[in-house]
Amino acid sequence: MQFPAELTREACAARPRELRLICVYFFTTYFFQDESNSSLLNNYVLGAQLDHSHVDNLTEPVNISFWHNQSLEGYTLTCVFWKKGASKHHWGAWSPEGCRTEQPSPSQVLCHCNHLTYFAVLMQLSPAPLPEELQAPLEYVSLVGCSISVVASLLTIVLHLYVRKPSDAVTHIHMNLQGSVLLLNVAFLLSATAAVAPVPGPACSALAATLHFALLSCQTWTAIEGFNLYLLLGRVYNVYIRRYALKLGALGWGVPALLVLLLLTIESSVYGPRVIPISRSLENGTIIGNTSMCWLCSPVVHQVLVMGYSGVTSLFNLVVLAWALWALRRLWAQNRALSGRACRDAVTVLGLTVLLGTTWSLAFFSFGIFLLPQLFLFTIVNSLYGFFLFLWLFFQRCHSKAEAKAEMEAFSSSQMTQ
Repeated sequence: MQFPAELTREACAARPRELRLICVYFFTTYFFQDESNSSLLNNYVLGAQLDHSHVDNLTEPVNISFWHNQSLEGYTLTCVFWKKGASKHHWGAWSPEGCRTEQPSPSQVLCHCNHLTYFAVLMQLSPAPLPEELQAPLEYVSLVGCSISVVASLLTIVLHLYVRKPSDAVTHIHMNLQGSVLLLNVAFLLSATAAVAPVPGPACSALAATLHFALLSCQTWTAIEGFNLYLLLGRVYNVYIRRYALKLGALGWGVPALLVLLLLTIESSVYGPRVIPISRSLENGTIIGNTSMCWLCSPVVHQVLVMGYSGVTSLFNLVVLAWALWALRRLWAQNRALSGRACRDAVTVLGLTVLLGTTWSLAFFSFGIFLLPQLFLFTIVNSLYGFFLFLWLFFQRCHSKAEAKAEMEAFSSSQMTQ
């Protein structure tokens, strides 16, 4: 451990006296168990304290070197410190605040921290860190795309309320989907800001829970779109279910709310600042920094209730898409007079299921040679999610008006002929 001169300069200038710098080495994590049962490099914990004073916000960092002889491929290493009182059920938790991670060599991890406490290196099974040169472009695309989607979603909902026409079940589903997309984009834009606040605390946890709820709602409403499409085509455009819209609303908003509330009841610490490792390559090694956003902190919950939930809904919509295209093709083959309508229905299927439902499946291609194009394609397509939905609804409305006008003109012509 290397300490800056700043550490004792102010104390000695005020009143020259003898200072005791206490360093403690732990070779076990027995006293530092958190709720996630985190894995530490070599199970080493290094602590430092200057007398009984609290030292933080140093302009020059304290440098702590951790040496090892392990193969760390597939692990993300993050310098952390023990934050007392950060957990409800334990006496503390590991936090990366105020620390920067660097790997000068394959056998060394160097931590730069601006305070004195107990330090360790957190080992997490995760994908490779995001290269620093990609961080700014991805953040810019997300900011612009989500902002456009927010405006488009608001415009869609406001126009729907302004028209005040009696809405059928299909329109009801579209508006609820657009509402969930609006909530998702707003929560996502706020999540990064709240995570870097001086004290994220309950506000960040609440925002993370809201973001998770919005994502689950959006996924559920895309599945409802697919289910409704199946009913429309499977029952030959004649479907009636008692209180259909009410039941769909309970499913689309109620199930995600129940899952999030269940998580909060069982273990509220699953929501909070989520550390995203950022790598910067240098001539003599790699510096691992990090950025944060308010999101799920538990990898297990993320795999089950994000990746698993998204996988199920995307797979369902893909099956519905394949079946709907087959049904439309058979309908067109039976009656060629419906060929124009069959083409329009094919566009509807692609618009609802491919454009809105299956774009989330791009998240499953974040590996190997697919990683870089997947990152940008996923970010672009899904950040503009609300905008694409607005365009599709707008063109559908224009097409419906054109059809109604054509039918009216045909009816008028037949009346004049008679």
